[in-house]
Amino acid sequence: MLSITDFKLVKLQDRDIFNTYYAKYPQVHSDYLFTTIISWMDYAKYHFTTYKNNLIICTKIDNKIRLRPPVGERKKNIFDEVINLVKTNDTIYSISAIDSETKNWFLKNYPNLVCIPHRGYFDYVYLSSDLAELEGSKYSKIRNRLNKFKRKYEYETEIISNENMASVKEFLKRWCLWKDCESDPLLKHEKNAIIFSMDNFFELNLEGIVIKINDKIEAISVYEKMNNDTAVVHYEKASPYYDEIYKAINNETAKRLRIKYRFINRESDMGITGLKKAKMSYKPDHMAELYHLKRESLY
Repeated sequence: MLSITDFKLVKLQDRDIFNTYYAKYPQVHSDYLFTTIISWMDYAKYHFTTYKNNLIICTKIDNKIRLRPPVGERKKNIFDEVINLVKTNDTIYSISAIDSETKNWFLKNYPNLVCIPHRGYFDYVYLSSDLAELEGSKYSKIRNRLNKFKRKYEYETEIISNENMASVKEFLKRWCLWKDCESDPLLKHEKNAIIFSMDNFFELNLEGIVIKINDKIEAISVYEKMNNDTAVVHYEKASPYYDEIYKAINNETAKRLRIKYRFINRESDMGITGLKKAKMSYKPDHMAELYHLKRESLY
C-alpha cells in the first residue's frame, strides 16, 4: 500500500531515475523536468517514490503537501491508491500538476472528480520557426524592435561553455543586483534555482547561449531538450541597459533551437500580469495546461 513515508527528498544523484521514466513517458510540462525539480528544491521541497513501476512526485510548499499523478503506464489500481492516500492523510492538500491528457483520463475513469485549471502555471509553447523568423503582421512590432536593437548595437553570440562559465556567473550576479533579488521572496528562490542549475550545468545536460556587447556578457539563455520535438527555455536574463535586448536573446535562441525542435516551451507566467502580456505577444501555438483536483470531489 502506498504511504507518504515512502517518499524521499529528491537529490542530484536521482537524475537517472527520472530520466529513465521520462524517456519512456515523455513529459509536456516544464514543471516535471528534473532540472526544474532539483533547481527549485529550496522552494518546493520535492519528494518522490518509485512504486509498482511508476514515478510519483510530491511537493511541500508552505507546509502543504501536493501529490502528482503517477508517471508510468496508466493503471487504475495505482491511481486508486494515490487518491486513497490523499483521502486518508490530512497533511496532503491535493493532487496537482495534472496535464491535459491525464485530466481527460481521470475524468473518464473518475467522472465525479472536479479538475480546476491552474492558469498561472500553463506553459507557453511556440513554433520554433515563428520565434526564429518573426514573419507576418502578427510579429511586426517585435520585428521592428529587434531591428532597432540590431541597428543600435553590435553584438555577438557564444555558446555557454566551460571557457565562459565564470563570466556567465558574473553576469548573473549583476542581474541579481539589478533586480534586487533579496527583496522579493520569489526572486530569491529564482536566484537560488539559477545558481544551482549553473553550478551543475553540464551534469544536468543543459545548453545555452550568451549575447556579448563590447566583449561583455549582457544576456543569457539556458535551455534543454524536453522531448523529441520540444525544447524548454528555463532562463532568459538580460541587462536593463540595452533596449530590446530580450527580443535579441529570444530570437537568437530560437534560431539555434529550430534546427532540432519543432516547438519551444517558454514555461509559465506564474500569474504575473506583465510576464503574461510579454509571453502572449509572441503568439503561442498552444498552452501546456495544468490542473489540480478539488479535494472534496474525491469523497
